[in-house]
Amino acid sequence: MTKIIIEAGRTEAHYWRDLWRFRELFGFLAWRDILVRYKQTSIGVAWAVIRPLLTIFIGAGIFGGLAKMPSDGVPYAVMVCAGTLPWYFFASALSESSASLVGNSNLISKIYFPRLILPASAVVVAFVDFAISLVILGVLMVWYGMMPTWRLLMLPVFILLGFLSAMGPGLLFTALNVKYRDFRYIIPFVVQFGLFVSPVFYSTSVIQERYGDLGHLIVAINPIVGIIDGFRWAICGTTTLHWESFLLSTTLSILFLILGVWYFRKTEKTFADVI
Repeated sequence: MTKIIIEAGRTEAHYWRDLWRFRELFGFLAWRDILVRYKQTSIGVAWAVIRPLLTIFIGAGIFGGLAKMPSDGVPYAVMVCAGTLPWYFFASALSESSASLVGNSNLISKIYFPRLILPASAVVVAFVDFAISLVILGVLMVWYGMMPTWRLLMLPVFILLGFLSAMGPGLLFTALNVKYRDFRYIIPFVVQFGLFVSPVFYSTSVIQERYGDLGHLIVAINPIVGIIDGFRWAICGTTTLHWESFLLSTTLSILFLILGVWYFRKTEKTFADVI
């Protein structure tokens, strides 16, 4: 049985220990969300493949087929796929985590547990979708006869960065969503707008050619840009990673994570009363 010890002045220290003590609850909530996500659906987990697949077809057809955008020496469909998968992971993780507290209001108001478990378990659901959608990438690489290089070994690093980049804004938005329910309308707009300002359907090399290093750095203010570039660098093999913009994007992701954790912890004690 888990024991909860309350000591004056030791709240913060015990909180992070409680995250480990409640690891079984974390696993239970993540598994529950995975089951609920595809409950009573006709084709189940196939939705994790169909959604990004349609996006890849549309993006490759319009930007690669009609607009004839450059693809860094790889098939355009593979390049778009390498941008679509991390974007869907980020967007799904952000959407799921930002709604996690409101969606579990009954649980929050009844028992104690570190509330950080809820948005973190929601990100796991997005990761499961992402892992399933990797099938698309494997099929495309086989179809075009692309062999993976040693760079593919770095893919888990970029996946971890994608997790961190989604957790920061997710914690911030889910805390704000408890107090200001207007954010449930703002978040879908942010996700939709982010798709067009992120290099999902085109390569950042186009920005580099037209606007130079400064333009590349300005684009990298969007934290997901570094993740997408990292995925393409690891998967495509021929893509050059712009390390300055990647470091900028990664630094901003870490700063967002720090801000998200700080604001979440600051407002966490009021969740049960406000929600």
